[in-house]
Amino acid sequence: MSQPQEPHRPFFPFGNPFRMLSPKSSQLSPRLLSLLNTFEEALAARLQKLNPKDKGDVLSLTWMKLAMESLCETHTVIKTLITELELPVTEWDEKWIDVYLDITVKLLDICIAFSSELSRLNQGHLFLQCAMHKLESNTSDKLVRACSSLDSWRQHIGSKNPRLENCKSILEGLVDSLTLPKVKNSAKGKVLMRAMYGVKVQTVFVCSVFAAAFSVNSKNLIDLDVPNTILWAQAYSDLQSTVNGEIRDVFSRGKFTFLKELDEVETVVKNLYPIIQDGMGPTEVETFSSSFSDLRRRAEKLSQVLDFLAREVDGFFKILLSGRDALLCNLRVSDTVADPFRGNNGEQVIG
Repeated sequence: MSQPQEPHRPFFPFGNPFRMLSPKSSQLSPRLLSLLNTFEEALAARLQKLNPKDKGDVLSLTWMKLAMESLCETHTVIKTLITELELPVTEWDEKWIDVYLDITVKLLDICIAFSSELSRLNQGHLFLQCAMHKLESNTSDKLVRACSSLDSWRQHIGSKNPRLENCKSILEGLVDSLTLPKVKNSAKGKVLMRAMYGVKVQTVFVCSVFAAAFSVNSKNLIDLDVPNTILWAQAYSDLQSTVNGEIRDVFSRGKFTFLKELDEVETVVKNLYPIIQDGMGPTEVETFSSSFSDLRRRAEKLSQVLDFLAREVDGFFKILLSGRDALLCNLRVSDTVADPFRGNNGEQVIG
């Protein structure tokens, strides 16, 4: 059994991200400070909303769907903030652009891994459907074949997905990318970088929880220390403590899976299996009927939440991809404007 990892070292993007708004730094105008505070207050509210009242809901697919929805909203809001800051790409430092492109590549890779795992889990529903179809007939031959289908489902769900093996290195790369160069002589740039810090912290948190849940490995969890001088620090600290603590606690109990909906189906299968295998007398018929109905209901719920979560992950993928495309398009346009006499092949055009 894997041991809980020690909390990740504290980090600060571009040195101390909060020193940039100190008196030694260029002062922010009331408008810029208002934009930053509005962004950070909204982020704090989203983080608070993710903190479950019942710890048992932490690693449910339903909670993971809410987490991905929240992350998508944060990434969408940062785009709005950039527009409100009136900070076009042409005014971005080249290092900001390089870091952004590198981060989004890592996030696209991890989205592909998550989508692969959700697809794999959904494929297991076919085994459950096959088993339930055979159980409806209630003949000895079909019951034996139903047992085989349930065995196949358990083996399928318990198997490892090789695409998840790189999640740890990707997550470590995301943490390393939080260290950005200092922003000089740009109040708007300072606001953007501090807002991006919040986006990245939430991104690392959500992705590390997903990686731990899908890989059934608490080593994929990452603990981040956020200074309490930031508006959303307490909300994040509370959320991280609740979620990461519960994950490690569940791990210590040696559960079949971290995912609540999967665990519920497995519990029904475990109760149903001996009834099918040993045969049913008059006293077992009612128990079998109840368990069979429970299996059908929980299997359908599992399939639905897997579909819902897959759509959210796909939506996050599209947000990242559209952001990269927009940035690269703007860079191409700015290059063309900067040198209108350069031809398509890069040679100077002589008038």
